Formats: sequence, C-alpha cells, structure tokens
Amino acid sequence: MNNLYTIDLALRPTTFDLWHVCLAAAVVALALTLIILLIIMLMSVARCRKHRQQVKPQLEQPPVQQQPQKKPEPEIKVVEKIVEVEKIVQAPAPEPVILKEATPDAALQLLSLLQKDARFLDFIEEDISAYNDADVGIAARVVHEGCNKIIDEHFQLAPVRQEQEGSKLTLEKGFDARTVRLTGNIVGDAPFSGTLIHKGWQVTELNLPKLTEGHNAKIIAAAEVEL
Repeated sequence: MNNLYTIDLALRPTTFDLWHVCLAAAVVALALTLIILLIIMLMSVARCRKHRQQVKPQLEQPPVQQQPQKKPEPEIKVVEKIVEVEKIVQAPAPEPVILKEATPDAALQLLSLLQKDARFLDFIEEDISAYNDADVGIAARVVHEGCNKIIDEHFQLAPVRQEQEGSKLTLEKGFDARTVRLTGNIVGDAPFSGTLIHKGWQVTELNLPKLTEGHNAKIIAAAEVEL
C-alpha cells in the first residue's frame, strides 16, 4: 500500500501534451503578473517616499501667523456746515422818563409877582358876567400892563422859530419835537411841509428874586387891614 503513493521526483516527463503546455503558460503568465504588480508596488512606494520628503520640510517650518486683516474703517466725511447766525441786535431800551418834580416855590413866587403888579388873581377870580365889555376891557388893560411889566423884569423871551407866521416851511427828519407841535392831518414820517401858525416862545434868561429864609411862598398876597 505504501508503494502506491510514493512519488519519484527524479522522474522527468519525456513528452509534453496540451495540458502541460497550458499549465506552463498559466505559470508563466502568473509569474509575469506577479512581477508587474511587484514593480508597480515598488514604484508607488518610491513615489510616496519622495512626496513625504518634499512635504516634510514644509511641515517642519513654523506656521506663518497671518496677521488679522483690519477691517477698513468707514470713511467719515466731515461736512462743514456754514450756519449763518443772524445776530439779533436788540434796540436799545428807551431811557426811562424821569419826571422832574417842579419846585412850587418858583411858581408861587411868579404868581405872587403877577398879583402884586397886575392884580392877576383878582381879575381871574372876579365874576365878570355882571360887567359890560367896556368895564371888562378897562380891567383887562390894567392886568395886561402889570403882567407885561413882570415878564419884562424877570424873563428874557425869544421866539422858537425865526420865520414869519403864515410862511411855508419844511421840517426835516429828526426835528426836535419838543420845540415844534404838529397840528392838522399828520400822515407818515418826516419830512413834513406846512404853514407856520405860531412862532412859539422860549425863555432865554430867568431872573426871579431870591426868597428870604422862613418866607411862606404859599401866601400869594397878604390880607390888607386898614386902620
């Protein structure tokens, strides 16, 4: 039994049939295929090593820190606005009107002088309705003469306007309204054109007698007692 399964390796085939030819061709083809695959694997390994050698230096270099890009700041356009400021110039406040209190002594003194020389108060206070025009005229003459005397002695008078009464004149803008009183149809602003009705009067010099200390100026005329 053992001899049936003994293989003699020294035996060599002396004839090649079709089966052996196909088997030999398959072995050769398989060997070529293995050789080709081995060559491809070696080439792949070589390429991988070369690629690693090229990439390794780059990996060893420290990574370049990229500076954060600054966002461009929005351009601020400064628009200069020229604002015209209208200066409101307030008109100067009108000066307060200061009312001067008239001293009664001077007025009482003048009234006393008119009574002394012209019997002025006697004439004014008299009821003249009972007298005729002739009697009133005679009394008025006496009063006129006395008043004229007092005025001439204590007052120096002059007309305000030098033009003749009834003449035409023009009042320019800015005329002194304290010296001229307008009458009639007053429309608009100066200049005004009109007719001089009255020249006016102004005192250029005043000379009243001085009062003694203790004088009672309210006594215009003392009462008269005949003994």
